[in-house]
Amino acid sequence: MIIDCPVCGPRHLTEFSYGGEASRTPVGIAQTDQQAWEGYVFARNNPRGLHDEHWQHSGGCRSWLHVRRDVTNHRIHSVRLMGPFAARHAGHTSP
Repeated sequence: MIIDCPVCGPRHLTEFSYGGEASRTPVGIAQTDQQAWEGYVFARNNPRGLHDEHWQHSGGCRSWLHVRRDVTNHRIHSVRLMGPFAARHAGHTSP
């Protein structure tokens, strides 16, 4: 799978680290409820079709990306920057 990083260009999946489902809200660090932690760590929606995900270009520019991917065929529909790089590269998105 190739992810088109808006900063570095197209790169192989091995340069990226999966950051999880974009729709998930992390539980607070002070959360002591074990069931809440287990739900966040292990429970996944696992939808069929388009899925919004967070990926980090850990082997490159280290930027965080919001990736829309079809999990049935791994086709990437869009990639956009998140965080500090997003403000500096406003308007740069990959189809």
